[in-house]
Amino acid sequence: MMDREQEEMQFLGFFGIYKESFKVIFAWRKIFSKITLSLILPLSFIYLVQMEVSSLFFRKIIHNEIELVHTRSGTPKYGKLSDLISNEWAYFWLFKAAYFTLVLIFSLLSTAAVVYTIACIYTARELTFKKVMSVVPKVWKRLMVTFLCIFVAMFFYNVGAAAVLVIWAISVGASDMGIAFFVVLLLLYFMGFLYLTIIWHLASIVSVLEEAYGLEAMVKSKNLIKGKLWVAIVIFLILNIVLGIILFAFQRLVVHGSTLGMASRVVCAIICFLLLSKTILFGLVIQTVIYFVCKSYHHENIDKSALSDHLEVYLLGEYVPLKAKDVQLEQYHV
Repeated sequence: MMDREQEEMQFLGFFGIYKESFKVIFAWRKIFSKITLSLILPLSFIYLVQMEVSSLFFRKIIHNEIELVHTRSGTPKYGKLSDLISNEWAYFWLFKAAYFTLVLIFSLLSTAAVVYTIACIYTARELTFKKVMSVVPKVWKRLMVTFLCIFVAMFFYNVGAAAVLVIWAISVGASDMGIAFFVVLLLLYFMGFLYLTIIWHLASIVSVLEEAYGLEAMVKSKNLIKGKLWVAIVIFLILNIVLGIILFAFQRLVVHGSTLGMASRVVCAIICFLLLSKTILFGLVIQTVIYFVCKSYHHENIDKSALSDHLEVYLLGEYVPLKAKDVQLEQYHV
């Protein structure tokens, strides 16, 4: 990627961004392979194991609830089944809490590792896996604050969507016109959700490479994406479709694929596991490339020496944010 002049990056479109992302991964495949093995493979494993374990929980709970329905209330068996179901739900939610915690940790660490790696490539800094891993823990707090801000934004967005849905159900309902209106609302909801997802990913990059984080990083990413929004929407939409296909295949062929036989299910699980890991890596790289494209589009010249000094701060100790004007906000004139 970084053999291009900064001014040229702004002209990259859909295919250009994909091409640059592939070039970065293949040119630095050794370091990215190590990041994948240490962070992204565990993340993918957690994703897929969660699907299998959740399915086991649900099958067991549903079986016991069906048996409870056919058991006379007030009997010892009814009491035992009722307690068993309550315990199973408690274990299920504890498992989900552990799952979300691990996914959040590995997601933030993977993001920090990939963004820092690409920034080092950009500034031609000496890059080793050991250096990358020493830096990763020092930026997770900033990424966590940014994640919490986007989580709150997503929460209120979904609350608003639910309120609109209630109003639709009361005022229009399931008439022909109402169904058509519901489809329009659904499309608008998914477009808005995708937009917030893009803001989140760009805000994560900003949190690592700039002094802004949290709400400030979200505002910064919102401004950065202007002019390249539709390109980003198409790219992230395709990535999400690919992820959905992989997870759907795992659900059908592995989780609910008892008719395939154990050997076939294991092979399918390994294929889905590897494809998911590659897709996550590519997604992290491409969102960083989009960041540099947006910076170029807005004529924000990234000072390589200043950015290099900024990255050096991570290695010297606790993170001390540099001022935006020192890090990367110097404007160039076309």
